[in-house]
Amino acid sequence: MFKTALKASPFVLTHVVALVLAIQCGVTLGMLALCLGTYLLRMFFITAAYHRYFAHRSYKTSRPFQFLLALGGTLAAQKGVLWWAGHHRDHHRYSDQPQDLHSPVLTGFWYSHVGWFLSTKNDETPIDRIKDFAKYPELLWLNRLWPIPLALGLGGLYAIWGYQGVVWGGLVSTVLLWHGTFTINSLSHIYGTRRYETTDQSKNNLLLALITLGEGWHNNHHHYQSSANQGFFWWELDVSFLVLRVLEKLGLVWELRRPPESILSPAPAPTSEAPAGTPALAA
Repeated sequence: MFKTALKASPFVLTHVVALVLAIQCGVTLGMLALCLGTYLLRMFFITAAYHRYFAHRSYKTSRPFQFLLALGGTLAAQKGVLWWAGHHRDHHRYSDQPQDLHSPVLTGFWYSHVGWFLSTKNDETPIDRIKDFAKYPELLWLNRLWPIPLALGLGGLYAIWGYQGVVWGGLVSTVLLWHGTFTINSLSHIYGTRRYETTDQSKNNLLLALITLGEGWHNNHHHYQSSANQGFFWWELDVSFLVLRVLEKLGLVWELRRPPESILSPAPAPTSEAPAGTPALAA
């Protein structure tokens, strides 16, 4: 218990410091824009890089750009790329089963939202789950020393925007980013509609899709996990996938995987029910 409390202290302290300093230094439209910009940029790296690329291999890229994707995700302050992706693969392997790291169905909202992230029992990187990327020395370095790029990023904010930039572009933005990301672990298995029958309680939720650039189409994702797009239909906004399409046009990524026509046509009607169903397709 003491070790968990000690480990959680920087997380809790960041919330307190962000609130106090935001009130102290005040806010301008420029700082709100910076906060939103750093939130959206880093959310993209979590969704498109940490999640869709490193956890699910939903597209291909070069080794240099792979490193840049990992570096961008590191700036989100959600630990190392191999730690994040390896644990996420376990989530899909055991989704809403007793071995799941963050099932709100089994462990409740707060543990699935943030408790698992702070628990000392999840400290180790599950290298055996992420061997395909653990072979790259530069990714091992980033995974082990992830606070260094994060600190350099805060230094960059200070150099350009000063103290106020660190508060709004760094601290406040990071707190919002944490909870925006964590809603997918907690709320998207509780609130929303289900289009596909899966063995877990994953649901689609428009609001969560908006704040996470497309991750809220969670039932879609659990049904066909290896797709680069999680919004399967034109009305399901998936900003991360739209950006990936631009990167594809630029030749920086390629072979974006998409769900087969067999699960797209005709579009199954969504339901608020959560029936037991067929297993989700593996990545």
